[in-house]
Amino acid sequence: MKVATWNVNSIRLRLEQVLAWTAATGTDVVCLQETKVVDEDFPVSEIADAGYHTAFFGEKSYNGVAIISKHEISDVQKGFPEDAPEAPKRLIAATINGVRIVNTYIPNGTELWTEKFTFKLDWLHRLRRMFDEDCSLDSNVLLCGDFNVAPDELDVWSVPQWQGKLHFSKPERAAMHHVKKWGFVDAFRHKNGDAQEFSWWNYREGSWQRNQGLRIDHIWVSPPLAEKCTGCWIDKGPRGQERPSDHTPVVADFAI
Repeated sequence: MKVATWNVNSIRLRLEQVLAWTAATGTDVVCLQETKVVDEDFPVSEIADAGYHTAFFGEKSYNGVAIISKHEISDVQKGFPEDAPEAPKRLIAATINGVRIVNTYIPNGTELWTEKFTFKLDWLHRLRRMFDEDCSLDSNVLLCGDFNVAPDELDVWSVPQWQGKLHFSKPERAAMHHVKKWGFVDAFRHKNGDAQEFSWWNYREGSWQRNQGLRIDHIWVSPPLAEKCTGCWIDKGPRGQERPSDHTPVVADFAI
């Protein structure tokens, strides 16, 4: 089973790209972030016509997460169990082909130590608590999405340029590491070692052309699922298309 994560930065703008890429690559499950559409306007019929099931959780103009899948989707969870109805739409989980998939659009945080930054840290602690309470390390669990954190020095194009800045600050990396200590294996590092590749490039300053990016889009898996992982890679192709998202897909394949 091939699973991808992709911050599409508006599903309405990039639906054709998503469907074409999914079909061309034979991907079974695509977890989308920043869909930027309310549930009533999510393109269910277009995706169904292409042969996929959907689960989605969105809001207008910002946030929003979704899963499209060749396989049946069951046990859908939208947001944290304790979330208020008006909480940002940043998490959707579902069981597909025996794998519990948790798709996240982790808060950006704006500037360090603002209210939004502390919200980000708290959100990450709530995410870890959810796995502690609801998931077993002995089962097939997959956490993916736009983490808005580059966990390691290899995940930024220049450590001096990013030291102490948002996405690479010590508090964010520590909070992300706390999530990982639940027992997750970084699928990309598991299969590629110390390779330095990125999944996001700023639209400005020629970042894409200069390959000045960050690896902030991730697929992390429980130990049993890591054993089934046959490959994990970053597909840069979509980032080079016309009117692309600033993110590109991260893909992992499993012998399931």
